[in-house]
Amino acid sequence: MQQKAFNEDTNVTAQSKAIKANDEAALKSLYENNYHAVEKYVLNNSGTVDQAKDVYQEAFIAVWRNIQLDKFYPDNENALTGYLFQIARNKWTDYLRSNHFKKNTVLTHLENNLTEKSDEEEDDRFIGDVKRYFEKLGENCKEVLTRFYYKKQSMKKIALHFAWTDASARNNKYRCLQKLREIMKKQTH
Repeated sequence: MQQKAFNEDTNVTAQSKAIKANDEAALKSLYENNYHAVEKYVLNNSGTVDQAKDVYQEAFIAVWRNIQLDKFYPDNENALTGYLFQIARNKWTDYLRSNHFKKNTVLTHLENNLTEKSDEEEDDRFIGDVKRYFEKLGENCKEVLTRFYYKKQSMKKIALHFAWTDASARNNKYRCLQKLREIMKKQTH
C-alpha cells in the first residue's frame, strides 16, 4: 500500500492539517469537543473523572503523534473524532484488564467509605450493610468473590473448582462484582 504525504492527500480535512501544523486553536477545539464523550464512557465503565482525564490525555497525544508521523490520515472530522474515541476506549479497556485495576478497584468503594467515616459506629454499620448486600448475591457469586478476595485463590483455581474456562471465571467474577455494585447503589440511593 503506497502512502501519500500528508499534505498531498486532497481528502485530508483542514482540521487535520491544522493539527499537523500544531495550530493551537485546532488542537484546543479537538480536545474540548471530544473530551466529554470519553469521560462519559469511562464513568459508565467503572472509572473516575481523574481516570477519564488521564485516559483522554493519553489518547489525545497518541492521535496527535500519529498525525504528526503521517500514520493516520482522517478524511473527515468524524473519522478524526472516531479515531480519538477508539484509542481512548482501547486505553481504558487495557486499564480495566490490568492487574492494577483488578487488585485495587473492588475494594475502592469500601475503602473510600470506611476512610470517610470518622465514627467507629458508622464504620460498623457500613460493614454490616456491605455484608447484607453480599448476602443478596447468588451462591455462585458469593463463592467466586470469597475465593478470589478472601481466600486469595487464582482465577485458574477458581475456574477448576467450577469446571469453567479461565475466561468464564474472569467474566463471572466481573459480573458478580457488577451485581454487588448495583445492589449497593440501589440501597444507598
